[in-house]
Amino acid sequence: MLPYGRHSIAESDVEAVAEVLRGDWLTTGPAVALFEAELTRWTGGVPCVSVTSGTAALHVAYAAAGVRAGAEVVTSPLTFVATAATAALLGARVLFADVQPDTGNLDPDAAEALVTPRTRVLTAVDYAGHPADYDELRAVADRAGATLVGDAAHSIGSVYKDRPVGALADLTTFSFFPTKTVTTAEGGAVAAADPAQYERAARFRNHGLVRQPAEQRDPGEGGWHQEVHAFGLNYRLPDVLCALGVSQLRRLEGFRERRAELVARYNTLLRDVPGLTLPAQRAYVRPSWHLYPVRVRDGRRREVYERMRAAGIGVQVNYLPAYRHPVFADLGYRRGLCPRAEAYYAEQLSLPLFPGLSDVQQDRVVETLAGILT
Repeated sequence: MLPYGRHSIAESDVEAVAEVLRGDWLTTGPAVALFEAELTRWTGGVPCVSVTSGTAALHVAYAAAGVRAGAEVVTSPLTFVATAATAALLGARVLFADVQPDTGNLDPDAAEALVTPRTRVLTAVDYAGHPADYDELRAVADRAGATLVGDAAHSIGSVYKDRPVGALADLTTFSFFPTKTVTTAEGGAVAAADPAQYERAARFRNHGLVRQPAEQRDPGEGGWHQEVHAFGLNYRLPDVLCALGVSQLRRLEGFRERRAELVARYNTLLRDVPGLTLPAQRAYVRPSWHLYPVRVRDGRRREVYERMRAAGIGVQVNYLPAYRHPVFADLGYRRGLCPRAEAYYAEQLSLPLFPGLSDVQQDRVVETLAGILT
């Protein structure tokens, strides 16, 4: 089976991990700081906190933004469920705004229509690696007095109006799952522009522990003393995985270039295939493509999905609108809430895209798909 996504591990990655295994620190050591510094180079200097997954990154970001019971979070339904679930776990009410019909990204006008005095966070999702319209979303968030969060699980290395993803929102979350552009096996990170939010994020990922200066400690407490001012969790990413991340980040430019080449080839080879809509790209963005999402029209998506997989080609569907998961139905959400997102989902199909995909393999994908649709 040709997968729709696959990690790319080189000997340099293996050696980076082995070096840590031969050293003194498996976790909370120097590789963590090095990984966060290397990631900060890709966020335009916005400091980063590494965590154990993209889901953990969202949880940490919402906590850093002050999301709690009674708050409202406005976001896109066209995303993995974690974008909404982590806000709900903190007690927030999630409001789903519809998407732009071409990019699948959060529509700023739809988001603004849902803003209320209780809106604490507006979360954009860079669907497939194409950055959302951050200038317009920033204006909506500022008018609402809300924190702008960018779910950049798909888009590390992407550029929007000459600014890197990571420098566009107040808080930006990354995922390093194996199918993503950069992997740490499991892992994620939060980029935080505001020092206070950065500090809250760093504490939350480490149980909320604070080491007080000597003059602020209770009498009799020594240098060992740590205390918790607000609850957190253990979301620390260990040195072993951070070492892999450092090595991967140093290959990111090559990953991005190869993905762009494959997307350009798909665009050329598929442009005349009937019944197919190819992914859109705004003139002012340079995506770091994570997915190649086509739309199969005329109600044929399921047929194409099944026939492609029967032919050994691992296509995928990304994503069921978040509010259609039964857990959200139990909270009162219903189908039809975001018609454009549902229309997008009904046709969406992700074709294989990863740096190791050869031109020959890609030609096979195109020929099989074209054969089905013609």
